[in-house]
Amino acid sequence: MKTEKKWEEMTWQEKREVRFSKWLNPPDAKFVSKDAEQQYKTRVTRFIKAIKLEKPDRVPVMLPAQYFPAFYAGSNLKKAMYDYGELERAWLKYLREFEMDSFIPPSLVFPGKVLEILGYKIQKWPGHGLADNASSHQFVEGEYMKAAEYDDFLRDPADYLQRVFLPRSNTSLKGFEKLTPVTPMIGIPVSYVASFGDPEVRDSYLKLMEAGQEAMKWLAAVGKISDEALSSGFPNIWGGMSGAPYDMIGDWLRGTQGIMMDMFQRPDKLHEAMERIVPIAINEAVNAASVSVCPVVFMPLHKGTGGFMSNKQFEEFYWPTFKKVLLGLINEGLVPMPFAEGDYEPRLEIISDMPRSSMVWFFEKMDMAKAKKILGSEASIAGNVPVTVMTTGTPEEVKKRCRELIKVCAPGGGYILTASAFIDKGNPENLRAMMEAAKEYGIYKK
Repeated sequence: MKTEKKWEEMTWQEKREVRFSKWLNPPDAKFVSKDAEQQYKTRVTRFIKAIKLEKPDRVPVMLPAQYFPAFYAGSNLKKAMYDYGELERAWLKYLREFEMDSFIPPSLVFPGKVLEILGYKIQKWPGHGLADNASSHQFVEGEYMKAAEYDDFLRDPADYLQRVFLPRSNTSLKGFEKLTPVTPMIGIPVSYVASFGDPEVRDSYLKLMEAGQEAMKWLAAVGKISDEALSSGFPNIWGGMSGAPYDMIGDWLRGTQGIMMDMFQRPDKLHEAMERIVPIAINEAVNAASVSVCPVVFMPLHKGTGGFMSNKQFEEFYWPTFKKVLLGLINEGLVPMPFAEGDYEPRLEIISDMPRSSMVWFFEKMDMAKAKKILGSEASIAGNVPVTVMTTGTPEEVKKRCRELIKVCAPGGGYILTASAFIDKGNPENLRAMMEAAKEYGIYKK
């Protein structure tokens, strides 16, 4: 009698097949029609075959619409961030009026009310630090972890993040500075419990609860949009997010300048901190993707681009721990999709050292012919119609760029057509032109 393998006994390919099967046959899906179900399976199959470096019926398309639905619906990002009914209206209008191979829900359109309740300091957004009609958010650089605090972080990352990082990055959580560490709770935890009696600590927890209640309303709206997309036959293209440990420290804790100085002044501490983050990053992404039916993990990369560090520095500080995260996700049957922001052409030879057909590289600035030559037989590649063409060009110009990319990148399979980055505003017909180009020029002959 044949027995099924336990998860830990499976190869990464076998685990991925389990996840692909769930993506292709979502257990709780209630499709609006048999045609919607068939279209869903056709679309998911396109992406699965592209990931496996096989030839689907045609080149799959990932429409580069992030905040675009808000403006397309005659609204703006501020309204979508603060009014969840408006968020639903805008994204459902976009969903119902565009043909697409995949749908990106508004999970990155963060709820403005939640951020305001927390007193969140790491970003500015429309209506809060930026003009009401701003089309995106803006990152606020800062050293939210001081250089001398590496040992505190390494000793207990969770404790450090709660009692130091959160109070520094959220004004409403300043009371957490008065909490005592959780770790010395062996015995009777009177001193730890007593810290919750402090008025500032109590106020911070009340703010956190208020923010949590508001976040649940936002999650309900995002979930409703995602459910309608699925039932209408449009799959999500990523089921979780992660990143490179170097970026996690540089983006949130040390800042760009701080982490660049750390490479020279305290490299050992930086290496140790990045290694500490590796299992945390893997576990978070696995947990998120396991809740979703989609096994693709979107990974925006920020500080490893050409111009920010040399190849030697990339190989020493950026790639080793990032590669460990990638391999950790792959080993769990997930499909990493790093979004290589900036110029990754100098990194092509380095990043080619990965298991064959295990991931998707999404490029912004890249010689795609060179990427196809170096990576094309090893990894799926996606990109990179310029955002300038998508936003200010004509539909004819969009189709021309798409045709050129398909001609170079599609042969043999493994290519996903998309832009060099996501767009916020622009001619809606340019998105339709991208879909038309895939159907006209991206058909694989049997």
